[in-house]
Amino acid sequence: MADPKGFLNHGREVATSRPVEERVKDWNEVYVPGSLLPIISKQASRCMDCGIPFCHNGCPLGNLIPEWNDYAYREDWAAASERLHATNNFPEFTGRLCPAPCESACVLGINQPPVTIKNVEVSIIDKAWETGDVAPQIPERLSGKTVAVVGSGPAGLAAAQQLTRAGHTVAVYERADRIGGLLRYGIPEFKMEKRHINRRIEQMRAEGTKFRTGIEIGRDMPATALRKRYDAVVLAVGATTARDLPVPGRELKGIHQAMEYLPLANKVQEGDYVAPPISAEGKHVVVIGGGDTGADCVGTAHRQGAASVTQLEIMPRPNEERNPVTQPWPTFPMLYKVTSAHEEGGERVYSVSTTHFEGDEDGNVQWLHLVEVEFVDGKLTQKPGTERKIPAQLVTLAMGFTGTDRENGLVEQFGLELDERGNIARDADFQTNVPGVFVAGDAGRGQSLIVWAIAEGRSAARGCDRFLTGASELPAPIRPTDRALTV
Repeated sequence: MADPKGFLNHGREVATSRPVEERVKDWNEVYVPGSLLPIISKQASRCMDCGIPFCHNGCPLGNLIPEWNDYAYREDWAAASERLHATNNFPEFTGRLCPAPCESACVLGINQPPVTIKNVEVSIIDKAWETGDVAPQIPERLSGKTVAVVGSGPAGLAAAQQLTRAGHTVAVYERADRIGGLLRYGIPEFKMEKRHINRRIEQMRAEGTKFRTGIEIGRDMPATALRKRYDAVVLAVGATTARDLPVPGRELKGIHQAMEYLPLANKVQEGDYVAPPISAEGKHVVVIGGGDTGADCVGTAHRQGAASVTQLEIMPRPNEERNPVTQPWPTFPMLYKVTSAHEEGGERVYSVSTTHFEGDEDGNVQWLHLVEVEFVDGKLTQKPGTERKIPAQLVTLAMGFTGTDRENGLVEQFGLELDERGNIARDADFQTNVPGVFVAGDAGRGQSLIVWAIAEGRSAARGCDRFLTGASELPAPIRPTDRALTV
């Protein structure tokens, strides 16, 4: 245990953000560098050694949170890093991007602000990189077996690293020009600078993992050829089919899916463009969708110099505090969240639905027409007399994803079965109906969190390892049906 009275003596403190007027002028991470370490030992001391650590179950990875909290309190950073990496391949990703369901399950959170688990996590891993405690783990011997991992997001990278460390020869195939999947091109720099991905890729290369970019399985290489070349395949291709908005005017210029808009901004930071082909500069921007992807569009539009930013959400505004009846502790509550992007400005409008778009004579979108909605007898209903229009010269659709890309032929070429939700079906070992072909992450689970993706990648690696060798010593944090304490 850390300090037995830590949770009584110290309140919750989180990382310090840079001033809004400063950070919207660049693409660096929003937090003040080094602001966490002076407070992190004190914050780790708030962990209560509660006997039954519900944070374990709140975290899909089963992170050993009380253990590394104790080491962080004692400033034993090497031991804290070892405990952190025992369950999580990429804590610098989750420490920056995960919504922290572990904190929602923290026992202290019953009647006090919970432990700042996420801040402690990122402090440990940043310190570990600084002190050289993160080193390649090269396998002692090779198995002689080969594995192809398709997709280089968090699920694919986790599976690849685990399988490489188990002694298999692993190649990661990525259809984009750089490794990282949505971590690379879907997450803006201000949320996670891409140097963190690059550093992990170099570690994985040193361990023996091979990377192949610019190759889309199903188009550039048939699935059958991949299956013949490797002893096993892990599919971590994500759920990239975006939900569309089929209303009049959708065809107007200036209306884009979020994943058309966000990657271009990231490519500017990579040096591919001087300016993004789709820019919010000087425009009235409307973001449709109230989730994290929508917030990423908001923050990106601010940095590109938008004239105004409005975010629309069809659902009512969430509560500011947990409802003990409908969202009791330790479940993950749906609360009103103010992200760093929302701190930077713009308007958020709830309980509205887009009816149509209006453009100019050149076919460019100029106005978005909306109406207020409410639930009546469980059905979403328009409220008469609430129609209005707002200026919209750039519209981004951030309404979520419906499943794996079916246009490239991968599903059909492998002969994969889908479940009732349209995801790739798998068994308890994450194996599809095709022997030797496994699936991990959003492709099998549906759109989800980064922490679930890493957990799925680790579990699929264990299933694949068992298929190749008959047994496995790799950990399996979850089963395909697990939901832990989150929603």
